[in-house]
Amino acid sequence: MGEFHQEGSITTIHGFYDLFDLEEHLVRLEKKLEAFSKHMCISLLLPSLYDEVHVPGVLDNIVEQINQVNYLCSIVVALGGAKEEKQFKEAKEYFYNLKKEGRDVKVVWVEGPRIQTIFKKLQEQRIPIGVPGKGQSVWITLGYLFASEVCDVIALHDCDIVTYDRLLLGRLIEPTANPNNDFEFCKGYYARISPTEREMKGRTTRLFVAPFVEALASIMYNRGYSELGQFFSYHRTFRYPLAGEFSFLTRLARAINIAYDWGLEVSTLSEVYTRLTPKKIAQIDLCKNYEHKHQVLSEQDAKKGLHRMVVDIAKFYLNCIRSHGMPIDDAFIDMLQHTYYSKALSFVKSYSDDAESNDLVYDRHQEELTVRYFRDFIATAWAQARGEKEGTQIPSWNRVIYSAPDIYDNLLEAVEKDNE
Repeated sequence: MGEFHQEGSITTIHGFYDLFDLEEHLVRLEKKLEAFSKHMCISLLLPSLYDEVHVPGVLDNIVEQINQVNYLCSIVVALGGAKEEKQFKEAKEYFYNLKKEGRDVKVVWVEGPRIQTIFKKLQEQRIPIGVPGKGQSVWITLGYLFASEVCDVIALHDCDIVTYDRLLLGRLIEPTANPNNDFEFCKGYYARISPTEREMKGRTTRLFVAPFVEALASIMYNRGYSELGQFFSYHRTFRYPLAGEFSFLTRLARAINIAYDWGLEVSTLSEVYTRLTPKKIAQIDLCKNYEHKHQVLSEQDAKKGLHRMVVDIAKFYLNCIRSHGMPIDDAFIDMLQHTYYSKALSFVKSYSDDAESNDLVYDRHQEELTVRYFRDFIATAWAQARGEKEGTQIPSWNRVIYSAPDIYDNLLEAVEKDNE
């Protein structure tokens, strides 16, 4: 059972269900959601790569678990990586297994000619659409959901969750679907412990984002930038800011910009921060443990693995600082690297002690080496950000319709024809 501590400005919803009968809790939870679904439409957005259709056991289990729930009115798959029509048809046939009475299922073929034509049209009107990836796929699929005008609540989670069960889905959705608590955005969090290797995972969150954001908050407060200090303190409140699981109200989703790179999750948190009061934001303990595919460190190649992830996230935060009127130069980056490194080593010590008391495997030497790499990646992020005039966000759909008034009609026609 998790502790009940509330920290920061947002509400934390803990996993107290561990105290009680799990099956009974699940029955009560789904009964509530089914009652809510009589008065609202709850949609699930699944970003998936074509290759994930062929991962034995993982996606099959996700589909099986989702098919046991009755409160979803629609499921839309944001399919990336399907270069050929044959691949799209194969994936479409697979995801159509999610269809049931009262539930619509659509697959958005992001690389398909119809969606690509829409992208080209938007580019011709000088609307930035980013580059291919999860963020772009999520953005265009959200556009289709908005065009459909059927959903009130949207939940999103990845398709590579090894430990997935329908309790995770229900808990993810309940805070925003529940009309009695007034939440408009809910972020998932969870433990990341490998049961086979008996070690901590989530390196980017543990060793980079947590100490980096804490360093930035401290620097901003010390320099008199209290607004930025509050912004980074807000980010530090989230227990797993890089979690790919969240739910939000459709009216909020329409208004937020979407990052197209690995900054997607922290960008979303930032957008929510600017549009909601803290009491409309929650984070929820989704499950006892969470396992999915892991990225390589990729020390030498900034285009791959954790290297790219850290650079994209750091670049997003650096752009946030500049957009709030604080100048950045090489001396600031040098100071930031030293401050981050000092705080990260303190985090490593805490992780080591935590692992020791819980009888986990912990390679402190390797963790400290990883922190050194992450420190150096900050300089790479600055080198990239320095020459860029725009960030890595795609405009909100509320903004896009001003430049492309017929975009929703185009999206509806494209997706419907692809799914015939």
